[in-house]
Amino acid sequence: MFQNQEQIEIKKTDYLAKEKTRVIRLAEEYYSLKPITVTSETSPRSAGGNHDFYSEGDYWWPDPDNPEGPYIQRDGLTNPDNFTAHREAMIRFSQISGAFASAYLVTQEEKYLEALLPHLNAWFVDKETKMNPNLLYGQAIKGRATGRGIGIIDTIQLIDVAKAIEVLEESGLVPTSQIQPIKDWFSEYLTWITTHPYGIDERDHGNNHSICWAMQAAVFANLVGNQEVLEYCKEMYKTVLLPKQMATDGSFPQELKRTKPYGYSLFTLDAMATLCQVFQDNRDNLFTYQTSDGKSIALGVSFLYPFVNDKSTWPYHEDVMYWDKWPVRHSFLLFAGIAYNQEKYLLLWERLDSDFETPEIVRNMPLRFPLLWLDKEKN
Repeated sequence: MFQNQEQIEIKKTDYLAKEKTRVIRLAEEYYSLKPITVTSETSPRSAGGNHDFYSEGDYWWPDPDNPEGPYIQRDGLTNPDNFTAHREAMIRFSQISGAFASAYLVTQEEKYLEALLPHLNAWFVDKETKMNPNLLYGQAIKGRATGRGIGIIDTIQLIDVAKAIEVLEESGLVPTSQIQPIKDWFSEYLTWITTHPYGIDERDHGNNHSICWAMQAAVFANLVGNQEVLEYCKEMYKTVLLPKQMATDGSFPQELKRTKPYGYSLFTLDAMATLCQVFQDNRDNLFTYQTSDGKSIALGVSFLYPFVNDKSTWPYHEDVMYWDKWPVRHSFLLFAGIAYNQEKYLLLWERLDSDFETPEIVRNMPLRFPLLWLDKEKN
């Protein structure tokens, strides 16, 4: 069942073969695309300005009894009339960034990083097009809120971007003077999500939101070298996220009670595994951490694996939307497969779909370019 390290490294190369082909294909497809940022489109419902990211709460709808009044909630059911242009632009940016940086890792062709830089500058540096480093107007609700702390989950789309910036910096192809303003944006945003009331609300929200806050904060802190935040996220995983969100069987009870328990369970485990992956080379490796009552990321993966391998065995109710679109190529399978030398996880990861296009699935799979997250010398 288990293999030695030499065997797993040989196997790993095989598992990544499709991914290497995929990223080169995508990088060529995206090569001539021009940057699109938050300034490209605005919503009349936004209380922010031209440079402010704006999104609307997914599960909030017009009230049939009061069409012009405050929206009402319908959990799990996405309102198709929401303003999504900024979210779509950020996802596009994430796709482009991940593809270019990954293609560079595979080919060492400088043209991919040269193509990446204009997109980074447009989002984070250029005064005419940059996004303000906050999410004051995320997940707004008509008639109820101009923005909410849970809107911070929208910037999970920037985690692959952050890893792409690391590749750019490590390449040595771009002067520090050009990279530093980009990293400065992330430093400002990191300060905002760790100090603003919205950031505190998201951190303490519970369920997948708290996990995604910690994942983002850790990734951004790693990019900018903020050791204080990195240590905080590590301790949060050990003392809050793992003990309070995982059951002793490895499930996530707060996700199972939702109207989309399968998709939310997959999403949450992906985020938690990604948080662990940030610390993969740390002497205090989170993949090996276990609470006193036996909770660990390994337990979470072992719980969910059978239902990814065969969805028909899922013992809970089906998701109200997108049930037939899951699972896809989930990063927790790859990260756990490598961390635990577990071949069956790697085999399943390798055969799942990596070219999913349903917007809801794409949005809930923020880590779409795993080559950026593995040891560079092993790619």
